[in-house]
Amino acid sequence: MLEILLICLAFGCFSGVLAGLFGLGGGLVLVPFFLFLLESHGIANELLMLMAVATSLATMIITSIAATLMQHRLSAVIWESVFNLSYGLLFGVIIGALVADSISSDSLRFIFALYMLYVAIEMAVSTRIEAKFKSLSALAMTMSGSVIGFVSAVLGIGGGTLTVPLLARHQVPMRNAVAISSACGLPIAIVGTISYAILGWQKTGLPDGSVGYIYIPAFLGVVMSSMLTAPVGAKLANKLPTRQLKLYFSLLLFVVAAKLLWAILK
Repeated sequence: MLEILLICLAFGCFSGVLAGLFGLGGGLVLVPFFLFLLESHGIANELLMLMAVATSLATMIITSIAATLMQHRLSAVIWESVFNLSYGLLFGVIIGALVADSISSDSLRFIFALYMLYVAIEMAVSTRIEAKFKSLSALAMTMSGSVIGFVSAVLGIGGGTLTVPLLARHQVPMRNAVAISSACGLPIAIVGTISYAILGWQKTGLPDGSVGYIYIPAFLGVVMSSMLTAPVGAKLANKLPTRQLKLYFSLLLFVVAAKLLWAILK
């Protein structure tokens, strides 16, 4: 358990920099990391993806609080939009967790790998998002939120890769879209974490230190170090060639996705 805590402390430094650099919630790198880490420590295959997804969502509670407070101080959060999205998010997250718990670990790994490939392609060929459609109504936001919540709970992500493009294409300025997405990450993380804790409560084969599907040593290690390094990444974003770094990061996502797929197919 101590070894895992130390490894997660080290990786949390890396994931924190990435989160600050690219504005990611962290799930895209944390889920594969938790997956490979738990697999190397002999956790049963049928538990691997669920534990990785659940632990990733748990870490986002802390990071989402920090990001939301910062965005609120900058007066960038449009709270009406957050609430409209959140009604759907809560429903979608609960359904997503139930679906993830009912399918095989390999199926979940395959879905996550495909999503990584999608994000990698988006980052590699990213162009400026332009407003093309009319503003979303409250009902449309709630319905969209249910889809975002479902996908986020299944994949263990904060939903930013879905929320930001959606809002930006519907007349919301990018600055506000990012802030709204950060705030929406909190209900996703809280409800997702509670859902996976309950679903895994009576599960056999979970390692010591687990609360349902959430593995506390990994959660603590990543949170403690990533909180310190995320501001470093944010500062580097203003100094480094972000476009070039996005290309490198997309290559990393391609490699990790290929490794996930290979593990299923071999």
